[in-house]
Amino acid sequence: MDSGVPGSLVGDAISRPLEPPVNAFARYLRTETVGGAVLLCATAIALLWANSPLRGAYTGLRDFPLLGLSVGDWAKDGLLALFFFVAGLELKRELVVGELSRVKAAVLPVIAAVGGMVVPAAIAFAVSGGAPGVWAIPVATDIAFALAVLAMAGTGMPSGARVFLLSLAVVDDLGAILVIAAGFTGSFEPLWFLGALVLLACYWYLQRRRVTAAWVHVPVAVATWVAVHESGVHATIAGVALGLLTRVVPDDGEEQAPAERLAHRLQPWSAGLAVPVFALFAAGVPVNGSALAAIATDRTALAVVAGLLVGKAVGIAGSALLAVRLGVAELPRGTTGRDLLAMGVLGGVGFTVSLLIAELALAGVEAERAKAAVLLASAVAGLLAAALLVRRGRVRRAG
Repeated sequence: MDSGVPGSLVGDAISRPLEPPVNAFARYLRTETVGGAVLLCATAIALLWANSPLRGAYTGLRDFPLLGLSVGDWAKDGLLALFFFVAGLELKRELVVGELSRVKAAVLPVIAAVGGMVVPAAIAFAVSGGAPGVWAIPVATDIAFALAVLAMAGTGMPSGARVFLLSLAVVDDLGAILVIAAGFTGSFEPLWFLGALVLLACYWYLQRRRVTAAWVHVPVAVATWVAVHESGVHATIAGVALGLLTRVVPDDGEEQAPAERLAHRLQPWSAGLAVPVFALFAAGVPVNGSALAAIATDRTALAVVAGLLVGKAVGIAGSALLAVRLGVAELPRGTTGRDLLAMGVLGGVGFTVSLLIAELALAGVEAERAKAAVLLASAVAGLLAAALLVRRGRVRRAG
């Protein structure tokens, strides 16, 4: 009986050994749509749990002390450092051998990223009346969510659009990390910071000497995280610093460089554990009628919404198109100004890093309203961007 499957594929499937379930699941988690879906599920669980009669259990688990930090702090300072390490690996690769390694190719996403940080920050500062810390919340773009929306809704978009968005998001995240380091560092301990620099130098030396043993690198990385955390600098900085010091060019006879190998191994843990667990404990904010009504009248919440929905679109698309008009940059192959507008709207999906900055910059009811505003604005930006991407895809197919 005809199975409907080409014979060559059936033969390949029979002759190919079955992939171990763990490896298959890891490969599944590496896809952008799955990573975004897991993140979305964790967010939904957090919102439902925190707005249910079991809210006490949610806050109890989030605030439960464990080895000197609460469970929520471990998710924010510990697990999220893994996410930033993977982002640092991606950034290092782009800077050395990727799209950002050529000046002309790097100019457009860098200018767009800067515009996508400055304009939202300015709008949020103006709307909030200069409230401390609020300006920083809408500067970030969530890589996982943005790429997931693009993968699901932007099937008709050219490959250059994805490269542009990825490069923009990586530069954007680097900027957000610098904002965290400069603006939201607690009491500074210089001796611990010096120790962190020494450990980072050790990690760099191990990379230079081509040492690949995990039993050497893991203790150095963990000690670096501890030193950065104790120095008062936000611990996620340790992750991006280690990522930027990792070697990305393979030696002769080396199948993969350490950065590529580590990204391949750790990305499923980042997408399947670190970011969803952080979202689980960060996104549990009140979203009942009174909370939503408060957003409409709270200047902090309105500043966050305006920064993400208006500032990102204007900043990213406007600065990119201005750079092209002035002749200092070129559009990615196959893309148009309207494509850049869709990318700008998609940049308004702040989520992960915006939630993190909201937690660092604000406290109490103000922080809760700001996080609710981040969730609302990110959801609206994602839906608007998806509609624009679908529309652009139809136009391309019709043309």
